[in-house]
Amino acid sequence: MKKIIVFISMMLVIAMSTTACSGTKETSKKEVLNVALLPDESPAEVIKNNEKLKEYLSETLDMEINLIVTTDYSSMIEGMRKGHIDIGYFGPLSYVLLKQKMENVEPFAAKLENGKPTYRGVVIGNVAAGVKQLSDIEGKTMAYGDVASTSSHLIPKELLLTKAGLKAGEDYEEQFLGAHDAVAIAVQNGNAQAGGLSKPIYEKLIEEGMIDENKVQVIDESDDYPNYPWAICTDLDQDLQEKIKNAFYNLDDEEILESLKAEGFAKIEDSDYDIIRNMVELLDVDLEDM
Repeated sequence: MKKIIVFISMMLVIAMSTTACSGTKETSKKEVLNVALLPDESPAEVIKNNEKLKEYLSETLDMEINLIVTTDYSSMIEGMRKGHIDIGYFGPLSYVLLKQKMENVEPFAAKLENGKPTYRGVVIGNVAAGVKQLSDIEGKTMAYGDVASTSSHLIPKELLLTKAGLKAGEDYEEQFLGAHDAVAIAVQNGNAQAGGLSKPIYEKLIEEGMIDENKVQVIDESDDYPNYPWAICTDLDQDLQEKIKNAFYNLDDEEILESLKAEGFAKIEDSDYDIIRNMVELLDVDLEDM
């Protein structure tokens, strides 16, 4: 109930806010910047963990900041497309989908991990179920996060296809649970025998004790892929756009970065995500259905 109340109240706020990302260049000074965060954990938790980011942006940009966490990537994409979100922290695939639906948006910063703007996904297996390698997933249930997630859907699905020749719906049953942590917990509880999620998120769940390595094990890991991008509405005032970008490039507060699961942020371009577009083509994923 608390999550629902948080989501509804945020939607009311953004519905009443003046927005710019609707296809028309903004000419008046913006008073409130709507900032969307990744919906990969509970909305209340994400908002709580990023209060310092809100304070930092408000102070740096000298304007009010409204943090938003939607129920999933699809509603986040629609929120930006309809002008209710000014900048958003997207997954690589959800950014590609967003760009396909609207031209007036661009990525400007990707989070750094181990000094690089890249990250990896992992496939995990339930130890008791004897899932030790990708081929063991045949005939079993594979848990994914959001359908528009890169590391909790696209990457693990590609690993299963290219390394083990396994196709969803034919060689294994797939289920979508929405969030990365939900995938890991489902595998640990045996509700799914395997699952895919972001490697950094999995490591965090292990560190926090939410996942027991005696019950869950990593059975495969992907190559590097371009990391989660911050995307900005290009209809915003140019000076404001530059201030926003620099705010992220210069961000060095350890507490804020920890909440964003980042070491810092580096410049990124749309073409850096062509590798994701190639993956979509390989897997024959219909972005229009997302």
